[in-house]
Amino acid sequence: MKSSKPKLLRELVNKKNALLILENGNLYWGNGIGAKGRTIGELCFNTSMTGYQEIISDPSYAEQIITFTFPHIGNTGTNIYDNESTVPAAKGIILKANMTSASNFRSDSSLQDWLIKNNIIGIQGIDTRSITSLIRENGYVNGMIINESFNKKDIQKALALIKSWPGLKGADLASKVTCKKKYIWKNKSYYNKNYFNVKPKIHSYNNKKNVVVIDFGVKQNILRMLADRNFNVIVVPLNISYKDIMKLNPDGIFLSNGPGDPQATSKIVKS
Repeated sequence: MKSSKPKLLRELVNKKNALLILENGNLYWGNGIGAKGRTIGELCFNTSMTGYQEIISDPSYAEQIITFTFPHIGNTGTNIYDNESTVPAAKGIILKANMTSASNFRSDSSLQDWLIKNNIIGIQGIDTRSITSLIRENGYVNGMIINESFNKKDIQKALALIKSWPGLKGADLASKVTCKKKYIWKNKSYYNKNYFNVKPKIHSYNNKKNVVVIDFGVKQNILRMLADRNFNVIVVPLNISYKDIMKLNPDGIFLSNGPGDPQATSKIVKS
């Protein structure tokens, strides 16, 4: 039986059924991918040639719509090992070329299915060079992706909504993506001896050290790398008190990266 995936991808590009609206009034017509609906966020761009799953699931991209400048997005599919968070915080994605069919030995799901599962809205067939240049010149650009039926009145309403959206300046996004309670992280980096001849050499400690990770939007690969080094990794919310941290008997304290304006978390860091 032939796979329905190539047919699905062809159906996605048969007609321009989605729209990207920028706050300056620019309209970009394209083909909708991922979940159906509308999403608003701050546009950014990423030039990476690989790792799109890690990028989309990175908490650092909370409330942002990611523009990928590299054309072959989707070619390695997705898998359960490469997520950087339990629930992706990115608001959407923008592609130039049509999403590529998955062909990789580690893939267990197509990017299209993964986007739908995680309720991420996207659009393809967009002039990403134009958008990248616009972001470089203006610093930030807010916009909306519409991947559902709409009319001219909807476009005007969407533009008004974009202009009234407060944006990310001064936004405390770290509080939205931090963990709700303390937990112990034990998972190490994924390694399968059937695929790799040489296991990477990693310095580890014989006697476990306690490392307290204050979660401002930490990437899970950072936690895996700490676990690789035989640390006892304790992840805590960003609003934890100094007194409660000391109760965990830390040998080290790690403040993670995260999304939004760093100034919004300055008081927490000082405490």
